[in-house]
Amino acid sequence: MTSDTSFAAIRQIDAGVLNVGYAELGAINGPAVVLLHGWPYDIHSFAEVAPRLASAGYRVIVPYLRGYGSTRFQSPETPRNGQQSVLAVDVIALMDALNIRTAILAGFDWGARTACVVATLWPDRCKALVSVSGYLIGSQTGNKAPLPPKAELAWWYQFYFATERGAQGYSENRRDFAKLIWQSASPKWSFDDTTFERSASALQNPDHAAIVIDNYRWRLGLSKGEPQFDALEKHLVEAPVISVPTITLEGDANGAPHPEPAAYSKKFVGTYRHRDVTGGIGHNLPQEAPVAFADAVIEVASY
Repeated sequence: MTSDTSFAAIRQIDAGVLNVGYAELGAINGPAVVLLHGWPYDIHSFAEVAPRLASAGYRVIVPYLRGYGSTRFQSPETPRNGQQSVLAVDVIALMDALNIRTAILAGFDWGARTACVVATLWPDRCKALVSVSGYLIGSQTGNKAPLPPKAELAWWYQFYFATERGAQGYSENRRDFAKLIWQSASPKWSFDDTTFERSASALQNPDHAAIVIDNYRWRLGLSKGEPQFDALEKHLVEAPVISVPTITLEGDANGAPHPEPAAYSKKFVGTYRHRDVTGGIGHNLPQEAPVAFADAVIEVASY
């Protein structure tokens, strides 16, 4: 299964410590939506979502996260840090650079976590939220607790990345690694080589492997992060509630580790709805079910 939809042009803008590559669709004066991808995916997870939202009158921004696609660090001296708060800081810096005061944030995987963090730390910048798999904010403290064996098994790659062998293995085999994750996380999604290769090329970013390894090592407390973000992480360790209007989504065939909706529903204290998306929909929900994802964005904007 493939889609011929792609982004006509990628723009670049300096934002914080990054020069961010991003796609932009829709009217410049429309309400802003920022779509955030996950790992090991890229902006093409939103290749069908973005034009739907643009046609509905939104200004749609789809950035490559740090370590993906054409996004680059402006200085070789900047730590290749993948901790959760720094990705949210990147989003705020991008919004500032684009003169976007408030936006609907929508994402999955890393992107959902980042959107949740922004909604928590800067609720005045997040008009509303769409988050696949719900409340994904974590902490090094919380991650110290062991999980049942079956749950630990689902995180095998996180433990692999904790080793130097894993870091080397991912760097050298990132394409094959990504395909394995795509297949296991979305077991009923019949994507073709064209669809995969279009996104896999974004993983050739020179900082990609370093960011990915740091992200997962940080979760286990094996990477300290940067001290200027300690205050943000201290706030997040409390697992604060999210007050902005929110819709959470979950596919019925998500093969990646994910919480049950009942486990996080009370974390959303504003207007809140949960939607299960059926039809063999896996982890990459925006690409597998673009209509449902776009509809959720449009719906939450009305709350």
